[in-house]
Amino acid sequence: MAAVSLIVPIYNVEKYLEKCLQSIEKQIFDDYEVILVDDGSIDNSRKIAELFIRKDPSKFKLIHQENQGLSGAGYYMLQVSIFVLLIVMIIWNRCI
Repeated sequence: MAAVSLIVPIYNVEKYLEKCLQSIEKQIFDDYEVILVDDGSIDNSRKIAELFIRKDPSKFKLIHQENQGLSGAGYYMLQVSIFVLLIVMIIWNRCI
C-alpha cells in the first residue's frame, strides 16, 4: 500500500488533465498512488487517464462512476479505503 493516495476527480477536464498528471509524475516523493475518479466525463479525459495507466499501472488507477459531483468522488474512495491520506486536486479551476 502506498504511503500517500492522491484522489483526482475527473469531469470533462481534458484541457488540464495531462498537465496535472505530468506534474504528479515529476514529484521526487515516490511512495504514492494516483486514483483517478472519472465522474462520467463525456470529453477525452478518460482516454488521457488511460494513457497514464498504461505508462505506469502500479501508480495510476482509474475508477468510473456515473456523475455524482466532486464530493461523490471523494466519498466513494473514503468508503473503500482505510487510513488513506486524501489529497483532492480540484482541476476544474487549475492543477496544483
